[in-house]
Amino acid sequence: MLTDMVSAFAVKCLDLTGYAGAGVLMALESMIAPIPSEAVMPFVGFLVADGKWNLWLAILVTSLGSLIGSLLSYTMGHFGGKPVVYKVGRYLLLHPHDLEVTERFFNRRSGVFTIFASRFVPVVRHLISIPAGTGRMPILPFSIATLAGATLWNSFLLYCGMLLREHWRIVQQYSHQVDVVVGIVLGVGAFWFVRSRLPARAKMRLDP
Repeated sequence: MLTDMVSAFAVKCLDLTGYAGAGVLMALESMIAPIPSEAVMPFVGFLVADGKWNLWLAILVTSLGSLIGSLLSYTMGHFGGKPVVYKVGRYLLLHPHDLEVTERFFNRRSGVFTIFASRFVPVVRHLISIPAGTGRMPILPFSIATLAGATLWNSFLLYCGMLLREHWRIVQQYSHQVDVVVGIVLGVGAFWFVRSRLPARAKMRLDP
């Protein structure tokens, strides 16, 4: 069963790296690294549901990881600006268009609520710290809004993972249908990611 293989692999990786591994993954998720929280936190929920991890410690570590990653991106934007972001981003398949969209989102709604709300918006939550840094947003309100938003979002995904684990037998009853859906999603996601990111990386190499 494909879903069993995927979940077993993810849980095993987290189990081996422990809380520190989950924190690092969420720090990368809050930067420009292509690691979605949706691919990490539900499996943290699996470990909590199995009684292997403590709920509150898991939330604390992953939320602090999100904050640290966001602060690193904030610092990159504050001191280096776009040239440094693009220089680092070329190795992580950063799409310039995604950053432009995020900058417009931040500029239209600049403020604490924007930083908080961005944690719930795909793509934007990975990049919002950069325009906050280049825009010289005060670091204290930025950190508070980031920590609050990240904690809520991470906790929601973790809880979803716990619910999924508790009803895993139901998922297994429909294993064939689930495998088809998972296979299609993974295939389409991989194709879209490579097709949309690689041309951008080539463009960034040509830029001075």
